[in-house]
Amino acid sequence: MEEIKKMKVLIEHWMVHNDAHAENYMSWAEKALSLGKGELSKIFVRLYFESKRVNRLLEKAKRATN
Repeated sequence: MEEIKKMKVLIEHWMVHNDAHAENYMSWAEKALSLGKGELSKIFVRLYFESKRVNRLLEKAKRATN
């Protein structure tokens, strides 16, 4: 049972960490766009949305620990 508690803590940590990355990706998307790097900006935006998708999976994993 101790391992399940550890997994839950790790999942919560990963979610917070992943959210921080997602926000950074969006910030860099805006910077890239302002520098005329539209394709790079689109990649950062995609990274943002993929990070949010990963967090939804992590939320499912967290619920599965109960």
